[in-house]
Amino acid sequence: MSHEMSNKEIADLLRRVAAALEVKGKNSFKIAAYEKAASTIEQTDVEIKSLWQENRLQEISGIGINIAKHLNELFEKGEVNYFEKIFQDLPQGMFELLNISGIGPKTAYKLCLKLKIENPKNAIDQLEEAAKKGKIKKIEGFGEQSEKDILEGIKQYKNRDERMLLPFAWELSQKIINYLEKDEKNLRIDPLGSLRRMSSTIGDIDLAVATDKPQEIIKKFIKFPEIKEIIVAGKNTARIIHQNGRQIDLKTMKPEAYGALLQHFTGSKQHNIHLREVAIKKGLSLSEYGIKRQGKLENFHFEKEFYKALGMEWIPPELREDKGEIEAAQKNKLPKLIELKDIRGDLHIHSDFPIESSHDLGADSIEILAKKAQDLGYEYLGLSEHNPSFSQHSSQQILDILKRKREKIDKLNYSRTRKLSFSIINSLEIDIKPDGNLAIPEKGFDFLDLAIASIHSSFKMNQKEMTKRVLHGLVHPKVKIFGHPTGRKLGEREPYNLNWEQIFSFCLKNNKWLEINAFPNRLDLPDSLVYKAVKAGVKMIIDTDSHTVDQLNLMIYGISVARRGWATKNDIINTMSYNQIAKLLNLKGLPLSKMKGGE
Repeated sequence: MSHEMSNKEIADLLRRVAAALEVKGKNSFKIAAYEKAASTIEQTDVEIKSLWQENRLQEISGIGINIAKHLNELFEKGEVNYFEKIFQDLPQGMFELLNISGIGPKTAYKLCLKLKIENPKNAIDQLEEAAKKGKIKKIEGFGEQSEKDILEGIKQYKNRDERMLLPFAWELSQKIINYLEKDEKNLRIDPLGSLRRMSSTIGDIDLAVATDKPQEIIKKFIKFPEIKEIIVAGKNTARIIHQNGRQIDLKTMKPEAYGALLQHFTGSKQHNIHLREVAIKKGLSLSEYGIKRQGKLENFHFEKEFYKALGMEWIPPELREDKGEIEAAQKNKLPKLIELKDIRGDLHIHSDFPIESSHDLGADSIEILAKKAQDLGYEYLGLSEHNPSFSQHSSQQILDILKRKREKIDKLNYSRTRKLSFSIINSLEIDIKPDGNLAIPEKGFDFLDLAIASIHSSFKMNQKEMTKRVLHGLVHPKVKIFGHPTGRKLGEREPYNLNWEQIFSFCLKNNKWLEINAFPNRLDLPDSLVYKAVKAGVKMIIDTDSHTVDQLNLMIYGISVARRGWATKNDIINTMSYNQIAKLLNLKGLPLSKMKGGE
């Protein structure tokens, strides 16, 4: 029933409405509104029904009056009349086909009509069967390559796992931790496993608690308000199913032995195997209870004591992947990893400035974003909307739009009345077209402080072609950042194929920066490539790619990716002050210290 729908299910429903509206040729602004609302709801860490019960739906950026009204009807009646009318006469199987990479609403609709696909339960299987029999390439507008791409998309979809994105798993774990900590003094609670290591995707959630009263903690845990089912509640452990279907395990340990349990269940498997090998050479035996030396078990309150007993410094959880961290720890040569407090600005933000892009606009004004940036203690913010639609504007129209944005930002930066304590940097996220050219006229760069170049189309080029495309797109001196460099979307789209040695070499030689995009379904550059970039000496920048003001808080997840890649403060560009950034970009504005008075 609708009152039990998760945020993801509600978001999926709104996306189906948007798809139906597109097939029926409805207003593009209305379609965009539903897509924006879906994204907002999916990324909200509070259950939408809870906000509805508190009459706070419209406080969420991206949910307007009409959509709020429809959600109200959904929660009250279990269905929405308007939605039912929109879905009429459409094959329900088409909505399932939208899960396949490269298939949009109109394509899905056409495939369902031509192949007589109706039932959503077997829609993808029917499509796969049709593709294997060569039926798709015979449909007008399709061809052999389209058929191959659809088969590859189906393969990716069927091979995907059901792991949670890191931010959603982290927020849920923090909600439970806050619940358990309430009215408890000095309670030690930690996430375990891949969540504590801050991996990009997470399976089940595991938590550990240091306590002398395990039964009291377990009793409280199994009364968590969002429980769907209690699987087991023992003397020292418990397992529940959250209302979103995710399994959550709780382990308890007496405080004096908690350090060993925390280390043992943080992993990774390879890291722990290597640790055991180190221990065996010292005549020691490791377990979740401690270290056994000559038959006597030694307990550890804290992990640092545990690692010290093995002859090494404490290893941050993000590094525990057996990539040389144990050897470095034995020599006291682990890097000082970047921290959230080191970040001094965010250079990839989308505002609601009417730039008339073919991609999605931000939901909030420059002023609102600027205020949030100041609250975060930033010195600068880069406004990097997508470029104006190249296919829908003349070169002069694009230049006029960019000029208006330049004037708007200059006015905010130098106004005496605003007295900004930081600077807004005028940037633009520009499409790298398939031929490697950038999607704005050359004169448009005169209005920019810097540019981000990104791939947003034609993802299936071979490695040689895609690498050539990217390198050509990064040549322009105003382009400093390669945005979401692999193009991956976790659980949705595989990365495109690049020659990373060539990319690293070019960036190093030409002072270009690779973005670590903190957006939940990107976390791109992946940590494995961050690690290689660090080794190569390539500089990176951590950005949130925010489309709403609240998404500026996503920076912590970009930090986690950088830390897993062994990045230090010196590897990340936006740990620099505004004045240092301004010098790098050859900005002509006043230094930050002189701007604080509005000059």
